[in-house]
Amino acid sequence: MSKKLSVEDFQEVSPHPALGVDYGASRIGIAATDDFGIMAHPVETIDLTDGSDGLVRISEIAALRKVKTLVVGLPIRLDGSEGDSAKKVRDYAAKLAGMLPHLPLVFVDEGYSTMDASEKLREAGKNARKQKALIDQAAAVEILNRWMEEIS
Repeated sequence: MSKKLSVEDFQEVSPHPALGVDYGASRIGIAATDDFGIMAHPVETIDLTDGSDGLVRISEIAALRKVKTLVVGLPIRLDGSEGDSAKKVRDYAAKLAGMLPHLPLVFVDEGYSTMDASEKLREAGKNARKQKALIDQAAAVEILNRWMEEIS
């Protein structure tokens, strides 16, 4: 006879909530899933132009949201190789993993996530050029959505 899983049992084994990270040189888009991995939603954009690396803020968000998984967008070229941008993301992710060693960190191909996010904002009537911070968050949502598709 199989045991029915309770909400508490599910939450113990679930990778959710997860935090999506869209790393860029100037800004980091952050998104999160709900506790059940049904939806991803934008959280905030971390501005790096003040010299901050954003790691402390990501750690704070992860703690506040009781995050169980970090999902980082990785820019993969069309031919499947990784370039300088991917190396920068991997280096940043290594620092992030050092700050949050208790959390698993996974990479997801972020190819076209910013373009997809911009298109969705335009469809919603937003001027994507004037919404750079929002685009970064929406790209992080796209990254999480791709990851949720991969694990389902």
